[in-house]
Amino acid sequence: MRLCLLGDSIAAGVGSTRREDTLGPLLAAHLRSSGHHVDLSVQAFPGARSADLGRQVRTAVATGVDIAVVVIGANDLTRFVPAEVGARQLHDAVAELRQAGAGVVVSTAPDLSVVAHVPPALRDVVSAVSRNYAQVQQQAVIRAGGVVAHVEQAVTSRFAADPSLFATDRFHPSAAGYRAIAAALAPAVEAVAAQH
Repeated sequence: MRLCLLGDSIAAGVGSTRREDTLGPLLAAHLRSSGHHVDLSVQAFPGARSADLGRQVRTAVATGVDIAVVVIGANDLTRFVPAEVGARQLHDAVAELRQAGAGVVVSTAPDLSVVAHVPPALRDVVSAVSRNYAQVQQQAVIRAGGVVAHVEQAVTSRFAADPSLFATDRFHPSAAGYRAIAAALAPAVEAVAAQH
């Protein structure tokens, strides 16, 4: 089973000091524990926005992909990309992966209000904008035939309450943070893998 991670720095594993504690290896380990033979590739890179997914998808399709896990949205939010624009780009990426025969699981934009750099007075506004962005993304993913893993529902309150889930930059996840995200992603990834 060819597993490919696409998207931004979280999909790429920025913040963890060990590669094995990043999303790709953690999700591959989940699939292997279910009896799958897994070949892992990571096309994601730090700073990627939804506009960058097309290039990542083309590389993934050219090299072969059975399960694609897409983590995208944080950089769209920080760079004020309109939700409709980012969602359209995400839709097209998911649709292209589906046309290539891949199962697609997407983790939408995180709630950036839990990041320590956000002033307390702005947290409600940032949370609302983040949730709206994720909702528009979710609709686009479903229209394109992908599956949305509701990671933010599972981990946002944990990240807000536990600073150890953040790396030293206080923005990216730590190894413990990646384990929490992977655990939230794993059921959707395993369900899609079971259909392949």
